[in-house]
Amino acid sequence: MPLFQARYTKGLLLAVLTSFITFHAHAQRLPQTVHPEHYQLTLTPNLKDATFAGSEKIDVLLDHPLDSITLNAAEIKFQSVTAKVDGKELKATVTEDAKKEQVTFTFDHALPAGRNTLEIEYTGILNGQLRGFYLSKTAKRNYAVTQFEPTDARRAFPSFDEPAFKATYDVTLMVDKNDTAISNTNIVSDTPGPAADKHTIRFATTPKMSTYLVAFLVGDFQCTSGESDGTPIRACATPDKVEYTKFALSAAEFVLHYYNTYFGIKYPMPKLDMIALPDFEAGAMENFGAITYRETDLLIDDKNASVGSKKNVGLVVAHEMAHQWFGDMVTMQWWDNLWLNEGFATWMENKPVAAWHPEWNIPQDVAGELNRTLNLDAQHTTRTIRAKAETPDEINEMFDGITYGKAGAMLLMVENYEGEKTFRQGVHDYLKAHIYGNATAEDFWSTQTKVSHKPIDKIMASFVEQPGEPILTFTNPTGSKVSASQQRFFLSPSAKTETAQTWHVPVCFKSNGQENACEVFSGSQQSLKTPDTSFLFANAQGKGYYRSSYPADVYAKIVANVETGLTPEERISLLGDEWAQVRANKAPVGDYLNLAAAVKDDSSGTVAETALSNVATINSRIAATPEEHEALAAWVRNNFKPALERLGAPSPSDTPEKKELRATLFGALGNIGKDPEVIAQAKELANQYIADQSSVDATLAQTATAIAAINGDAAFFDKLQKIAETSPNPEVQEGDLRMLAEFKDTALEKRSLDYAVSGKVKNQDSVIELLIMLQGSDTRDLAWQYIQQNWDKVRAQITTMMGGYLVGGTGSFCSAEKRDEVVDFFTTHKVPAAEHALARAKDQINDCVELRSLQEPNLKTWIASQK
Repeated sequence: MPLFQARYTKGLLLAVLTSFITFHAHAQRLPQTVHPEHYQLTLTPNLKDATFAGSEKIDVLLDHPLDSITLNAAEIKFQSVTAKVDGKELKATVTEDAKKEQVTFTFDHALPAGRNTLEIEYTGILNGQLRGFYLSKTAKRNYAVTQFEPTDARRAFPSFDEPAFKATYDVTLMVDKNDTAISNTNIVSDTPGPAADKHTIRFATTPKMSTYLVAFLVGDFQCTSGESDGTPIRACATPDKVEYTKFALSAAEFVLHYYNTYFGIKYPMPKLDMIALPDFEAGAMENFGAITYRETDLLIDDKNASVGSKKNVGLVVAHEMAHQWFGDMVTMQWWDNLWLNEGFATWMENKPVAAWHPEWNIPQDVAGELNRTLNLDAQHTTRTIRAKAETPDEINEMFDGITYGKAGAMLLMVENYEGEKTFRQGVHDYLKAHIYGNATAEDFWSTQTKVSHKPIDKIMASFVEQPGEPILTFTNPTGSKVSASQQRFFLSPSAKTETAQTWHVPVCFKSNGQENACEVFSGSQQSLKTPDTSFLFANAQGKGYYRSSYPADVYAKIVANVETGLTPEERISLLGDEWAQVRANKAPVGDYLNLAAAVKDDSSGTVAETALSNVATINSRIAATPEEHEALAAWVRNNFKPALERLGAPSPSDTPEKKELRATLFGALGNIGKDPEVIAQAKELANQYIADQSSVDATLAQTATAIAAINGDAAFFDKLQKIAETSPNPEVQEGDLRMLAEFKDTALEKRSLDYAVSGKVKNQDSVIELLIMLQGSDTRDLAWQYIQQNWDKVRAQITTMMGGYLVGGTGSFCSAEKRDEVVDFFTTHKVPAAEHALARAKDQINDCVELRSLQEPNLKTWIASQK
C-alpha cells in the first residue's frame, strides 16, 4: 500500500508523511491459543442507509478446551454468537473492549480442543472514514468498498485481525439487482433474491491469506478486460471513467508476465481485478486478486497524459502487483517487519516498468528517490527499519519513508552487491519456502546468505536494526588502495549519537570508467581496494545506501569530469552527496551551486530536477533577503535559460526525457528565476491547454499551469476551480485542484483555504491542499493562521492517516517563534497518532534555523563572487 505514491509531489510529502516512532502503549495482541482456518461471510450492504448486515461462520482450531474466545471487532453490534458441541447449540455472552478493539465470546461450557465453528449474526455501519467497510461517493450515487490494512477488517467482520492468522474465505454478497460486486476471487454463482430487488453473488474460496487482504466492493462498476499468461485481468471504475482504464490494463498485462517469469512462481489467483475508487485515502491497496486504487493512480487519458502520470500509474500498478507475491502469498509475521512487504514492492516496482518503457529512464528516478530517502534518514528523528508496533496507531505509523524508501534502497544495494541473478534466486527460494505462510527478516536474509555465500545477513541486519545511515570518508588514495572511515551521518551539524555506529556496507568503486567488484566495509576504518585512484568515485551506479566524502583534489577531479566520467545515476548521487555536505555544514553552499552549474547542460531531466530542487531549497530555506532571492533568480536565468532555449519548441517527436527536461527547466525559470518571458509563456500555454488538452504536451502544460497559478488572478482561479469540479479526467481534475493552493494573492489564498474545508473537496484531498499551502514560503503564514482559527472545520476533514501529515507539514517553518507556536497549538489541540509527527516538525524547524544561520553568510560570499 503506497502512501500517496503519485509522483506529482516528488519529495514534497516524503518528509511530511514520516514520523519518528517511540513506543509506550500497551500491547493489543490476541491470544495465540485459537487459530482461524476458514471464514464464511455473507454481507448485505444498504447503500442508502449506510449500514450492513453480516452473517458469519468461523472454523477455528483450539489448542486446548476453552470457555471463552477473544478476537477483534470494532463498530459492530452483535445479534447472536453460537457454537455447537455434541449437536447442542451453545450461546455466547459477548463482552466488548472498545479501546482494544476486541470482543470476547464466553460460553457456559468449554469448547473442546480441536475444530469448532463459531456462528455470528451482526450489523455494522458503512462509515465515512475511508477505512473498514465504508461509503465511497460520486455525485450520482454511493458505493460500498473496503480498506482493511492494517487493522480495519474488524470493522467489517469479527475476525482474528492479525497477519499471522491466515485462513481461507468464502464471501457472499447480497446486493441491489442493478449493482455488481467484486471480491478477491471469481464469481461462482449469481442468483436472484432473496428479495425481489436483490441478487446474491457468491465467490470462489480464496487461498490462505491474512484478514487485511480481504476485499469486497459493491456498485455499478464497469471494467475493461484483458489477460496475461492465461490469467483474466480487469481494470474497473465508475461508469463515467471506465474509458480511462486502458493504460493501466496494458501495464498490468506486461507486469504479470514479467513477474511470473522473474519469480518462477505463477500468479496464484484465478483472476486479477484493479478497481479505481472515488474516495480512497492511500495510493492503492494490494488486496489479493482485487487491488484498489485512488483514481489518479489508475486512471489516465494515455493519449494526453503527462510522462509523470504514465510513470506513476505504471509504478503503482507494478508495486501493488508485486505485493501479490510479497505480502499476499508470503506475508510478514507481524507489522514490525512490514518492510518485507513494502520495501520489497518499492524495490521491485521499478524492474518491470523499466523493461516495459526503457525510454522512461526509471533507474534515474530510482537514484533521485534514493537521495530523498537518505535525506529523510539523516534527520534527528528517524527509526530502525524493523521497529516495535503493537497498537493500531503504532502500526499505522510504520507506513512511512523508512519502511518504503530505506528498505527498498537497501534491497537495491544488496542486489547490486550479490548480482541480479544470484539475488533473484534467493528471492525465489524465500518465496517457495514460505508460500501461503508468514516470514521474518531473518528468513529472507538467511536465504540470501545461503544462496550467495556472502555476508548478506550481516549487511542487512546492520541496516535493518540500526537507525540512520553511514557517511564514508575517503582519504589517502594511493595506487590500488584508499583509506576509508565511517560514522553515522546527520544533516544537522548539531545532531549527535550517543553511541558509535558502524554498518556492513558494500562499497562499489568506479575509476576512469572501470568498475571493480564491491567490497564490504565493516569497521570504523578500513583500507579498500580500487582499480585506479587517478579518478575515483565511490558509488558506482549510484546504488549504495550511504553518503560519500572525498579529499579536495579527488572531488575536484570528479566535478571536472562530472558529465563525461559519470552516468546520470552517479551524477544524481554526487549532487545528493554535495547537498548533504552543505546541510551538515561540511561545505559552503556556493560549492553546491557551482556543482549545479556544472550539470546545467545535462540531457537528463532527473539530473536537472535533482540539481534545481536543491536550489529551490536554498532559495526558500537559506536566502533571507530580497537581494539574495534576486541574485539566485538571476543565476538560474543565466545558467539554465540557454539550456531551455536549446531544446526548442515542443514537438510530437520529443522523447519522454526531453519532455521532462523541458518541464523541469521551464519550472525552475518560472518559479526560482521569475523569468518574465517564461511566466508570460506559461500563462499562454495554460489557457491553451484548458481550451484543448491535446494542443499542449501535458508534461509541460502541468508545469505551465502551476506557474500561471502562482502568478494568476481571480479569473484564472475560477477556471481551475470549475475544471476541478467538473472534469471527468482524474489527472486533470486533481491536478487543477492542487493548483488552487498555488495562488499567491491573499484573497485567493483565503478562497483556496475556505474551499479546502468547505465539504466540497473530498477528505482524501482536503488535507493535501492545506499541506501544499503550508509548504509554500509565500502561503504558509496565512495557511497556519487559518488552520488555528478554523480548527473545528479543519479537524472535521482529518481521516485516519491525515492528522500526522498535517501536523508534519508545519515543519516547513524556519523560525523559533513559529516552532513555539506549532508546539503550543498541537499540545493543546491533540491530533491522534501525530505525537511523533510533531516531534519531527519541531526538529525540522530547528534544523532550518540552524541551516540559515550557518549558510546564509556563505551564500552572501558566493553571491559577491558572481559579480
